[in-house]
Amino acid sequence: MRGIFFDEHDARTVVARLVGDGYDAQLERERLAGEDDDEDHPWAVVTDAPAFVLEVLVDHYDGWLDAEEEAAPPAPLDLPAAPRRVKREG
Repeated sequence: MRGIFFDEHDARTVVARLVGDGYDAQLERERLAGEDDDEDHPWAVVTDAPAFVLEVLVDHYDGWLDAEEEAAPPAPLDLPAAPRRVKREG
């Protein structure tokens, strides 16, 4: 799970908070496509903390949550081949 922040101080504060709470957390520089200026790249906090813990911190420090894993599409439904009969044939 990753949290993205534009302010380095906020990102370092989030890392310190997560490590203090017993989670692994690392700070990385996130390179966005099309960005030429190295100083404008946001900071990424990579952690093993549960999503809801990181989500609270991201909301508090005006960042955004970036899930690394894409959710698998749901399995197709097993639908009946014919309509269900409501009335009995008499």
